[in-house]
This record gives sequence, C-alpha cells and structure tokens, in this order.
Amino acid sequence: MTSGISWAGARLAALMPTRADLADMRRDPRRDLLAGLTVAIVALPLALGFGVSSGLGAEAGLATAVVAGALAALFGGSNLQVSGPTGAMTVVLVPIVGEYGPTGVLTVGLMAGVMLVVLAALRAGKYMQYVPAPVVEGFTLGIACVIGLQQVPNALGVPKAEGDRVLVVTWRAVVEFARDPNWTAVGFAVAVAAVMLVGARWRPTVPFSILAVIAATAVSQVAGLDAAQPIGDLPSGLPAPSLGFLDLGSLSTLLAPAVAVAALAALESLLSASVADGMTVGQRHDPDRELFGHGLANIAAPLFGGVPATGAIARTAVNVRTGAVSRLAALTHAAILAVIVFAAAPLVSRIPLAALAGVLLATAVRMVEVGSLRAMAKATRSDALILVLTAVATLALDLVYAVIIGLVVAGALALRAVAKQARFDQVPLDRGDHSAEQHALLAEHIVAYRIDGPLFFAAAHRFLLELTEVADVRVVILRMSRVSTMDATGALVLKDAVEKLKRRGILVLASGIRTGQRQVLDSVGALELLRHDGREHATTPEAIRAARDHLEATGVLTAVPAQKPRTAGEEAVR
Repeated sequence: MTSGISWAGARLAALMPTRADLADMRRDPRRDLLAGLTVAIVALPLALGFGVSSGLGAEAGLATAVVAGALAALFGGSNLQVSGPTGAMTVVLVPIVGEYGPTGVLTVGLMAGVMLVVLAALRAGKYMQYVPAPVVEGFTLGIACVIGLQQVPNALGVPKAEGDRVLVVTWRAVVEFARDPNWTAVGFAVAVAAVMLVGARWRPTVPFSILAVIAATAVSQVAGLDAAQPIGDLPSGLPAPSLGFLDLGSLSTLLAPAVAVAALAALESLLSASVADGMTVGQRHDPDRELFGHGLANIAAPLFGGVPATGAIARTAVNVRTGAVSRLAALTHAAILAVIVFAAAPLVSRIPLAALAGVLLATAVRMVEVGSLRAMAKATRSDALILVLTAVATLALDLVYAVIIGLVVAGALALRAVAKQARFDQVPLDRGDHSAEQHALLAEHIVAYRIDGPLFFAAAHRFLLELTEVADVRVVILRMSRVSTMDATGALVLKDAVEKLKRRGILVLASGIRTGQRQVLDSVGALELLRHDGREHATTPEAIRAARDHLEATGVLTAVPAQKPRTAGEEAVR
C-alpha cells in the first residue's frame, strides 16, 4: 500500500510544471505576449462558433477557451500548444447533447478529464506514435466534412432540426430553406468564409476571421437586418464553479460517451502537439504531461459550464507562426479571452450566427490538406483504402468508431503484408564432404526447408499446409535460424506439423533455433518434442549427419564412410 502511494506521488511529481518551464516563459515575453494576442483574436470567433455548434451556447465555448486554455497551457507537455473547444470535439458532443442534455455533456467532460489523468499516470502518451498517417488524414478529412455540414442550418438562417445525424440535419435544413429562403444569412456566411479564404492567401499573418466577423456585425446592426439572427445575450463573466450538474446515478450510463470523449481528446491533443513540434526546431512535447494537462483542463472546464477541450491544431499553428517561444503565449490567449468575456459580452452577443457559420465553414475548408491526401492516395492501395474508410466512417458513424475502424483495417493490412514476407522454401542439402553419389542418395530421402521471416498467427496456417504436404521422404530438416519472430500460434503449428509427420513415419529435425524463440516453443511443448531422440541441432550439418545416421539405422542407407573433421567455417553453416 505504501509503495503504491509513493509510486503515485512520484508519477504526479513527474507530471507537474518544472523550473525550466518558468525559465522559458521569461526568455522572450514580448514575443509570447504578441503571439498570445494574435491567437486570442483568431480563437474568439472559433470559441463562440464551436460553443454554438455543440448545443451548449457561445458562453460554453468562451468558458472552455478561458479555463481549459489556461490549465492546459500551464500543466500540458508542450510549450506551444493552444487548447480550447474544437470542431472534432463538437462532432462528438452534438449526439451527447441530444441524448443526455447539457448536464450530461458536463458530466462526460469531467469523467473524460479523470480518464486522461489516469492515462497520463500510466504513461499512455507514447502510444500515439502507432496511429498510422492514413488514419489521421482520413480522420481529419471526415471531421472537416462534418464541421462544414454542421454549419449549414446557421449559414442558411433556418432553425436547426432535431437529430444527431449530421447528414439528416443538413438535408432537413436545405428543405426548410427551400420553403422559406433567408438570403441575408447566406450572404453573411459566404462573405465571411470568402474573406477568410482569400485573405489567408493574400496576407497570411492578418487575422481576417475577426475582421470579417466585426464587419458582418457592423453591417447587421447598421442596416437593422432582422434576418441575421445574433448569438444572443452572454453573461458578463464566468459563472461560479459548481458541481450541481453532477448526478452520480448517471455515471454508469455516461461511461461509454466519456470514453469516446477521452479518446478523442487524447488523440487530437497529442496530434496537435506533434504538429507544433514539426513546425519548430528544438521543441519536443512530453506526451504524458500533455495528457495530464488536458485531464486537469477537462476536469475544471465543466465546473464553469464549459465543454470538453482538446489541443487545437489551427490555433496552435497560428501560435507557432507568430513567434511564440513558451507557454506564456497560450496563457496570454486565455487571459485576453477572459477580459473579452468580462468587458465586451454585450458587443459579442450581437455577432450574427451566420457570420460564425462562415468562420467555421472556412476553417473546415482549410483543414483539408489536398497535397497530403493526394500523397496518401498515391502511396499504396492500402493507404488509400484506410484513408477513405476512416473518412467515410467519420461522416457516417462517429469519430471514435472511425479511428477504431481505421486502426483495425490498418492493422489487418499490415499483418497481411508481414505474413506475405514469411517464406518457406525447400533448399538443397549442404554437400559437406560426401561424394556426389552419396549426396544424391541422401537427397532422395531427406528434404530441408528454410523458414525466413515471422512465424506467427497470420502466416502459420500456410506453413502448416505446406509442411504437412511433404511426401516420399524419410526425414525433414527445418532450418530455423532466419525465423525473425514467433508467437504461440506459430509454435503450436510447428508442434502440430511435427506430430503429423511423425504419425506418417517421417522424422523431423530442427537446426538453428534462436535463444529468443526457445521460451515460446517450450511453453507449448514443441521444444521438448524436438529434443526427444536428438531432433534439435545447433547447425544444419549436424542435423544432416543425424538424418544420415537415422537412415542407416533403419536400413534405408548402407553405412556412409565417416566424415573428415569439419572446419569452423563449415560448422557455422545454419
């Protein structure tokens, strides 16, 4: 018990901020403050938009950006990561809101935060590196499509229809718009999206999103356009922290959604941190600390009415490009958003929903990296298949199922490729110092096979079929020095083949078994079977001599003259 407590204490201490983090924050504060201001300007419309899209309202998006953004920046494992509400998380939250309501989302966020802290303590962050690139690209493409479709009701200026299937909701919005068109909303959405997309190519460093939203709000107010529905009243400050939403009786019901949210938060946060590393020189994130920081952020955000948060790739990229050098930039971004919440809530409440829809439509378009998709599609057929399946599953099912499907398909295709590398080839007998006549006579009764590559469950069945079809021989020699890996299935198949050949009166000898494979062979009884009557040999020449002795003992061959002493080089042959 004491050791468990001390282990937990040591892990917690390892996940806490260090003096080096504080030293980095004092290195170039001017650059960090400027980067934080820029990111806040970019993040404001995104936080509002994702809050609205999630179903909890713009205030929930702001609370998440402030609370989760500050805690993830302080306790996370990346110096450059910016966190808050994201489109990917919104996609997961919409059906949870529909089924369990706002209090269910807050409970799910709290549970997911606890799970992330546990994952950090278990050092689970390192497993992100095993997610294949086609899964990530397909996942991102699917998210972009879902985010874009989610904005259709607000972009068309129609009420959002009931339901959590984005394709169904989008279709109903289009039908409603056809009955009663709202061209004002369409004009705002298209104009904001166009300004962002064109402006990003013209002047990448200018925050066109906030400029476009300000312009749309000004036009709406000056012209008195009632058709441009605004966000609505916002609280002038963060609510007091509360656990009033928590219903202990619903925890078991909400476990599955919480696992989905935690999985997505971990995946997107670690992916975003990896992107930040790739955009800089000398920056490397700590994946376990990143999970810990987002765990704390997601535990705290629901207390203030916020939605679950993750690392935000777009905001993180802006942070890096504007010269951030430490986590002070992300902290500054959260602080500026907090000031906006307290000081400018009345102004923010007048922003048209259609303008925010335009921001998110442009964001969805910019998420799609055409070059990366083209590269994945051209790489191999397997990569293209994984990418398409993951994207379609993201659009038709949900993000967690999509990632699971992508990983399963990628794993199956990888196993298939590895299994194809396993070779089971008949090879000629080592001639040794036998005469040509003696060698030919031995070859009539002895067959040698060399096993190359992995002998595991994906390739073992083919091995069994080929080996047990051996006919018209008295001895089979298995040369195993080139077996790269072996699992229990491979060992069991080997044992089964030896027993089947034995029942047919064929002796099986093995040579060159590696030290690392002996344990798995021993565990299933195959090693003991090979050791019986001297069936296991260190080298192939030794196995051939044993096969010759067996044939002589059974009267198949007449005695062959004793061999001359062998050289060290000959003995090394496997």
